[in-house]
Amino acid sequence: MKHLALGLMAAGLVVMTGTTQAQDQAADPTGTWTWTVERKGEKRDVTLKLANAGGKLTGTVSTGKDGESKIEDGTFKDGEVRFSVTRERGGEKFTSKYSGKLSADSIKGSYETTVGGKEQKKDWEAKRAK
Repeated sequence: MKHLALGLMAAGLVVMTGTTQAQDQAADPTGTWTWTVERKGEKRDVTLKLANAGGKLTGTVSTGKDGESKIEDGTFKDGEVRFSVTRERGGEKFTSKYSGKLSADSIKGSYETTVGGKEQKKDWEAKRAK
């Protein structure tokens, strides 16, 4: 009977450990994320690479044609991802401010950009690359 009880306890610990590891991964935005945007009728794949160190996010965003840009002011708190990206196009610099809620293998939110004096707000939803 003792062996059966010990075996059940050990199996329970293995299940709990696996669940905790899955929850930890889901609660951490570290990794590679992808989504698609459309600009002027052209679709572009976006790749976001994030690293989380105690709530401070670092990483890069790339769209292929625009190259790779470092994220700035990156934070992760209470499941919320926030960062900015400054790019240059046609001699004009502009900053996009992203925010989103992490949920398992997706980040869903919005970003704001001012280009040519016009403010734009768009939604984004990234999926964790496997």
